Amino acid sequence: MSFYRNAVWFVKGLQEYTKSGYEAAAKHFSPADLDVNLNGRSFIVTGANSGIGKTTAQEIANRGGTVHMICRNKGRAEAAKKEIVEQSKNQNVHIHIVDMSSARQVWEFAQNFSQNNTVHVLINNAGCMVNQRELTEEGLEKNFATNTLGTYILTTALIPALKKVEDPRVITVSSGGMLTQKLNVDDLQFEKGTFDGTMAYAQNKRQQVILTERWASQHKEIHFSSMHPGWADTPAVQSSMPSFHAKMQSKLRTEAMGADTIVWLAVSAAATKQPSGLFFQDRKPVATHLPLASSRSTPQEEEKLLAAVEELALKFKP
Repeated sequence: MSFYRNAVWFVKGLQEYTKSGYEAAAKHFSPADLDVNLNGRSFIVTGANSGIGKTTAQEIANRGGTVHMICRNKGRAEAAKKEIVEQSKNQNVHIHIVDMSSARQVWEFAQNFSQNNTVHVLINNAGCMVNQRELTEEGLEKNFATNTLGTYILTTALIPALKKVEDPRVITVSSGGMLTQKLNVDDLQFEKGTFDGTMAYAQNKRQQVILTERWASQHKEIHFSSMHPGWADTPAVQSSMPSFHAKMQSKLRTEAMGADTIVWLAVSAAATKQPSGLFFQDRKPVATHLPLASSRSTPQEEEKLLAAVEELALKFKP
């Protein structure tokens, strides 16, 4: 079945996830959706010092929003901030050094931030694809720690702050790669069998979509969405998937194309007219499963995921 999923997904990707797929979809976009003034609204963007995250931060700063960049590397963060401020002439751009794979650091950041700042929109963009099984200092598998647990802690810790503002939103940058995976709650940290970084990443991205659906059902005051940016030419793709990048380079989207739906979900009035909890691609909600792919999980499996992630999160809470 996984061979079937992979084959169907790749054909779909060539049609929809590439540069030409974006160009076809963009013919139906309304430019007015992004013609907004974000003065007075505050945005957190994780993984904001390069690639799609940096482009997203730039687009928000260009429209007058206050941007809080969560980055792991201070030097790269400062270089990205300088560029964003120079282009946007917006001084309300702030750096927070946080390693999203460290559960304790994420908790500490979220708790301190909530006490001193307002947040209207959280953009969970940071992610990693480590191709060898690697543990963090806290003893967690690194892909899971960053993509799933870090996203879970940051989001849940900021929900009380988000509920205090008007038009709160949470956007999680998932991936169409999750369509190749059925949730596996019995091996969340990939301790069994041969480790496959691409598969681990796709599992994490499936987990993010399920978490988004659950948050939407639990917290009606906040608009949640997950999305797939398409296959974009980013530093992360170049380093994590070099052979894919080499083969597909001419077909890959630009970073701006990859960021477009994130920005649309974060700022447009049109986005919140859509129900909360959906998975988006090129500004439209799309299916979270391929036809006949047998990738749906049971409510019990999803409950087990939530319970396991919650238990781990609380273990590291200061």
